[in-house]
Amino acid sequence: MMEFLSEYGLFLAKAATLVVAVLIVVGGIVMLARRGDGPAESRGRLEVRYLNETYDTMALALKEATLPKKAFKHYQKQEKAREKQREKTERRRVFVLNFHGDIRAAAVASLREEVTALLTVAQPDDEVVLRLESAGGLVHGYGLAAAQLLRLRDRKFKLTVAVDKVAASGGYMMACVADRIIAAPFAVVGSIGVIAQLPNFNRLLKKHDVDFEQFTAGEFKRTVTLFGENNEQGRRKFQEEIEDTHELFKEFVKTHRPSVDLEQAATGEHWFGARALETRLVDELRTSDDYLLAASAAADLYEVSYTGKKPWLARLFAHAHETLGRF
Repeated sequence: MMEFLSEYGLFLAKAATLVVAVLIVVGGIVMLARRGDGPAESRGRLEVRYLNETYDTMALALKEATLPKKAFKHYQKQEKAREKQREKTERRRVFVLNFHGDIRAAAVASLREEVTALLTVAQPDDEVVLRLESAGGLVHGYGLAAAQLLRLRDRKFKLTVAVDKVAASGGYMMACVADRIIAAPFAVVGSIGVIAQLPNFNRLLKKHDVDFEQFTAGEFKRTVTLFGENNEQGRRKFQEEIEDTHELFKEFVKTHRPSVDLEQAATGEHWFGARALETRLVDELRTSDDYLLAASAAADLYEVSYTGKKPWLARLFAHAHETLGRF
């Protein structure tokens, strides 16, 4: 009898778990469908974080842990007085953006929205600090990212790019647009060059008696190919295209950062921050954390980030995770 009750109880527990899981999934689908009705949700969401408050909170926690109670109370009174004075004073604004680049420069989708938002509130004394991290990637993707930053420069925003880890190739194409570039001492900077590579499977196909046919209109519609038999004419044309892209890259750097000696810097090499300072690829050795903390003394800092609408399946799993966390 006891064994039967034990098995029956286990069955009920499994059944209840299954029912709860189904309800969570159904509820998630319904909620996501409702949330997707509004125009704001369909376009994503802009988030703004006041960094001064973050710094103040950290300082307060440390003061509370290290100061005697009487001294801490005195510190709190001073902080309240300073905060009231800060509210009365007209202070300049610094907007902080983050760009973590992959090979496709996918983050440009968020960057373009963030830049558009900033341009709606632009004032003469505003500054934008872009914390940039990218080893480069596709030319057209990073070309668009650099063009987004040029929108800020065209509207007279002061633009500072901070490189803590890497801004190479397409990443440096973005960085060179800035009024000022700061970099950590061992950040990787430069790589003003272009590379393209691809395998060719033509001999493998021939070995297995597989024909590959390709039809084009236009002498250079296709120069080199993965599966066809490449010839010297196609290789030469492809090399010309690579070299032309490199020339465009160098011209872009020369236009926006004329102090750089391109004969030395545009060889495709990269430099660590300290060496990049010598070649004038950057202006100062400094981390973004130090720059922003110093700026917070005289300016209001706002971190701006745009999150695009996620696919419904990703939103469903995220909602299910949040719901399960409440049990």
